[in-house]
Amino acid sequence: TKAILASYLKKVGYKPAKIAFVPISGWLGENIKDKSKNLSWYSGPTLLDALDNVTPPKRPVDKSLRIPIQDVYKIGGIGTVPVGRVETGIMKPGIMAQFAPSGIQAEVKSCEVHHESLLEVGPGTNVGFNVKNVAVKDIGRGDVASDADDSPATGVTSFEAQVIVMNHPGKIMKGYCPVIDCHTAHVACSFTNIKDKMDRRTGKVVEENPEFIQNGDAAIVTMVPTKPLCVESFAEYPPLGRFAIRDMRQTVAVGIIKSITKEVIEDED
Repeated sequence: TKAILASYLKKVGYKPAKIAFVPISGWLGENIKDKSKNLSWYSGPTLLDALDNVTPPKRPVDKSLRIPIQDVYKIGGIGTVPVGRVETGIMKPGIMAQFAPSGIQAEVKSCEVHHESLLEVGPGTNVGFNVKNVAVKDIGRGDVASDADDSPATGVTSFEAQVIVMNHPGKIMKGYCPVIDCHTAHVACSFTNIKDKMDRRTGKVVEENPEFIQNGDAAIVTMVPTKPLCVESFAEYPPLGRFAIRDMRQTVAVGIIKSITKEVIEDED
C-alpha cells in the first residue's frame, strides 16, 4: 500500500510528499497514457504525465571522471574493452585511464556507445572503451576507471559511513562482516567501530560508542573492506558513495559514505 511504501522511502532518505504515487495497470493499460475511468477516487497525474514532471538531474560533467566497471570483454581485432556507466566527468579517447583499486594505467584508444565511436561521453551513458596493453583478467566488475591525470580514483583501507538499519533480525555489533553493494562492487566489509548512534530525523548524537545497533537505528560507523575496494565520499561522488548492506539474502541496512581513508600506493623503484 501507499503508506507502507511511503514509510520505506522515508527510511532511506526520500521525501514522500515530493513523490507522485500513481496507481496503474500495465496489463490493462489503465492510467498509463490516458486517465482511467475506473479510478474515480484518484485525481493525480497519469504515469507518463508524472514522468514528464520529473526534474532531470544536473549531470556532473565538471567533476573528475569516474566509471564503475560492469564487465570486461576481449573483442577480436580490437582488444580489451571495459564497459561501464559514466557517473561523473567526461570520457575521451587519448586519456590515460587508471583503474582502482589495482592502480593499473592504460591509454584509452577509442570509446563506443551503441556501436558508434564517439569523441567524448558524458555522465549517465553506458560506454565501452578500448584500452591498450591490459589483459581482461587484470580488470573486473567493481573496479572504477578514472583519468590518471585528474584526481584519479584509488582503493580505500577504511571508510566512515552513516548507516540506517532497516531489516536486521538481531543486533549489529563490532566485528559484524556483511557484504556491501556499492556501485558495481560487491565486497564484504567489517564493522570495526560503532562511533555514534544518532536520531534519524535531527541527526543529533543520542549515544556515543554504543555496544550495538538494531532495527530503526542510525549510526556513524567505521568499515574496513576484506579485499581491495574503491569507493568515494557521498558529498564528492554520490553514485560511488551510497551502498546497501546485504545479509541473509536481503538488504538489512543502507548507508552513505562520509569520508574515506585512501590506500597509499607506493612508487616502485
